[in-house]
Amino acid sequence: MKTSLKWGEIGFRYIFLLLFLYGCATPEERAIKVPVSDSTVSNPVYPGPSEPQLHVVEIKDMKFQPEEISVKKGDTIMWVNRDMVTHCVTEENKKAWTSSNITAGAFWKMVVEINSDYFCAIHQVMKGKIIVE
Repeated sequence: MKTSLKWGEIGFRYIFLLLFLYGCATPEERAIKVPVSDSTVSNPVYPGPSEPQLHVVEIKDMKFQPEEISVKKGDTIMWVNRDMVTHCVTEENKKAWTSSNITAGAFWKMVVEINSDYFCAIHQVMKGKIIVE
């Protein structure tokens, strides 16, 4: 019997594997270690305007972790559901944006433009805050 995987299935499996491996690593293993030489210290290189960054908010133990996150305009936040139940992410004041349901092990991401307070519309005690610097 011949089976074939569609590109979407392959992508989903790849992302799931990456998130699984990320969750298995200790914080020390996740840290990026940059070697520093004497020439780097004496002749520092100052970067130009920074590229947009990816920030991760974990949904774990019925909380957004971290609950408050500071980012730059144009950065992306990815919410990863590490809980056993489905959650969502919804802008609190005007409901200007919302994710679809984020099932256990899944994620949702958004490019950030403005400060926002948000919550889980399924579990309304779960709240978070985005601060755009």
